[in-house]
Amino acid sequence: MSADFPPAPDVAGTSLDGTKTFVVTEKENSALCQSTGVKPAADGSAHPIYYYIATQVAMGKTVAGVCETCEFDVDDGPMMGSSGVKFSEPVMVGEIYKVSGEILSLVRKQSRKLGIMDVLTYRLRLHKEKDNTCILETDNVWVLPRKELAK
Repeated sequence: MSADFPPAPDVAGTSLDGTKTFVVTEKENSALCQSTGVKPAADGSAHPIYYYIATQVAMGKTVAGVCETCEFDVDDGPMMGSSGVKFSEPVMVGEIYKVSGEILSLVRKQSRKLGIMDVLTYRLRLHKEKDNTCILETDNVWVLPRKELAK
């Protein structure tokens, strides 16, 4: 099958290692828990959604920066396809974390609904700053609609 569109940019392997750290404060965790109708955990663990918040905030590129790496205009509306996570430990309130990660792939496809699109897959890991222990790994998939390639 031959494609009538150019290949996606070769971005696999691009580092998403962060230079900033991330801490879930007790106040932030309480507010998030309240907004979801749950009580903060008594053991000091943060709400599980912090896996996504912490990794996104502390990775080495902003959403716009990831899009730019993929030669995609963030104003064209990247969409989340999926996010999966494997925890080895919970995210803890007050712990200082850092992020490592990389882009795994960018694949150009034809979609009946979206036309030509790129499917971006990237992996992020959350580490305790104090000893570099990796407490979770998440694979995220974004869909980047390529309106500029539509015929």
